[in-house]
Amino acid sequence: MSWTGPGDLRAQLQKLWERGELLASLVNGQTLFPRRLLLKGPSSVEMSDRFDDVRSWISELRAMPHSRVELREFRHRVFGTNTIPHEIWIDTQEDALALIGKQRLANRFTALIQLTRTRQPRLLEWLAKRPLRALELYDDWSCLLDIVAWLERHPRPGVYLRQVDIPGVHSKLIEAHRTVLTELLDIVLPPDAVDFSATGASRFAARYGFRDKPARIRFRLLDAASDPVYGSVQDITLDAESFARLDPSVSQVFITENEINFLAFPRMKNSLVLFGAGYGFEMLGGVDWLTSCRIHYWGDIDTHGLAILDQLRSRFGQVESLLMDRATLLAFETQWGTEDKQVRHDLPRLTREERDLYDDLRDNRIRSNLRLEQERIGFTWVERALTGL
Repeated sequence: MSWTGPGDLRAQLQKLWERGELLASLVNGQTLFPRRLLLKGPSSVEMSDRFDDVRSWISELRAMPHSRVELREFRHRVFGTNTIPHEIWIDTQEDALALIGKQRLANRFTALIQLTRTRQPRLLEWLAKRPLRALELYDDWSCLLDIVAWLERHPRPGVYLRQVDIPGVHSKLIEAHRTVLTELLDIVLPPDAVDFSATGASRFAARYGFRDKPARIRFRLLDAASDPVYGSVQDITLDAESFARLDPSVSQVFITENEINFLAFPRMKNSLVLFGAGYGFEMLGGVDWLTSCRIHYWGDIDTHGLAILDQLRSRFGQVESLLMDRATLLAFETQWGTEDKQVRHDLPRLTREERDLYDDLRDNRIRSNLRLEQERIGFTWVERALTGL
C-alpha cells in the first residue's frame, strides 16, 4: 500500500529535525507551525474496491496523536457518504517534537540557547546554523564559552595551550575541540586577533596567537665534509629555525618518506637527506639556502605520492622526482600493492611524463588503485639511480 501512514508522517518531521530546522527555529523565532504534511491517499477506484483497507487507513491516521486531521466527504456506491483524511496538520512545535520523541533533546537545546544568550549572544547565529552539533557538545558547552571569553580577554596570548588557566578547563579539552573553537572564535574575536592564513586544526595555535611546539626537521648529512659540527653525526633533528640557520655546504638535497630508506641512504658528496612528513612542508618555508640546492623527492608511486610531489613544487619549483617513474613501477610489478583512497584532482606542477603516469594511476588504466611503496624498491636499483645523478 502506497498511502501515507503514520510512519511516513513522522519521517517528514524527522527530516526537519535532521536538517536542524526544528531546533534552529527555537533560536531565530521563525515558527514552522502550524504545518501541513504531505499526504497521499487512496484513489477513487481504491476507495471503492478496497473499502476495508481504506477504513483501516483512516483509523490509523485519526488515532495518531499530536496531529490534526482535516476530512473531506466521498460517496461509496454501497455504503453511501463517508469521510476521508484530506490534510494532516501539526499545529505546534511541541506536537512535532512529541511525535518524533525529541522533547528531551529540544529542552537541552533550549538550555544551550539561554546560556549562550547570557554569556556569548553573538554565538546564537552559530547555534542556529549548527544545532545538532551544539547538542553533541552539550556537556562541554559551558567550558567552550569559558574558553571563548578567556581569549576575548587575552587576544593572541603568546603562551602554550597548557598554560591557559581557566577553572574546570584543561588543555586536552581545547585540543580536542579545536575545530569547533575555530568556528566560535572567528565569530567573536576581532579580525586583528586572528591569523586567517593559519588554517586547519593543526594550525590552531598559530591562528589565535598561542605558542606552538617548534617544528622538527630530521636529516642526515651524506658528506662528512659538509659541516664541521654535524658532519660526523648519522641522524640529526633540529627545530626549523636552527635548520634554516644551518646553511651546510651541500648542493643536493634528497627527501624520502620512508624511515629505513632515510637511514640507509648511501653517502654522497655535497648532499643531505631529509626525512619527509607527507603533505605539508611549512617547516621548510623559511630555509632560504634550499632554494639554491638541487632537490630530489622520493615518495611512493601512487596518486598521493605524486600529489605530495606537486605540493612540494609549489614551494620549491626546482624539485625533481626520484624513482617515481614508469620504468621503476614496471620493474617491480611483483611488489605492487593497493592504494586505499586515490587523489582525483589535477596536479598542474607535474612534468608531462609524471602527469601521464598520474593519469594512468588515477584512471586505473594499469590496475585498480595501484601503488608501489618506496620501501619495496630493491636497493641495487636505488643505488644505480643515485649513481646516474
